[in-house]
Amino acid sequence: MTTVWAAKHISVSIDRTPEDVYEFVITPDHFPKWLTSFCLSIQLVEEEWIIETEEGPMGIRFCERNEYGVLDHVVTLASGEQILNPMRVVPNGSGSEVLFTLYKRPQQSEEQFLLDAANVESDLRMLKQVLEG
Repeated sequence: MTTVWAAKHISVSIDRTPEDVYEFVITPDHFPKWLTSFCLSIQLVEEEWIIETEEGPMGIRFCERNEYGVLDHVVTLASGEQILNPMRVVPNGSGSEVLFTLYKRPQQSEEQFLLDAANVESDLRMLKQVLEG
């Protein structure tokens, strides 16, 4: 039997080229500047990027760099649970649209899911603010 999770698609328009946005987002050193809902700091530990959060360390691994704006990444929680986060940067006129798909995991309450969605929206707004100056 196939399981389909509820999903929410969150996006933001940014007045910068897709190439600029892609390079900024895929560079882990930039995370503390825009992932303000949870990223306290980030460091490379034995070839894995570890984000320090209020809830403990979290690993992050992006898909291979590509020319299509795909920024899919897997987050590994302290519990060992791995979460796939589909993310894209696509052209929008002379600027960009950043799209993030958030899945409601089976153990999440509706309140937790809505809080996660609000945090993603906040982080994408911060990304816009940082990149547009």
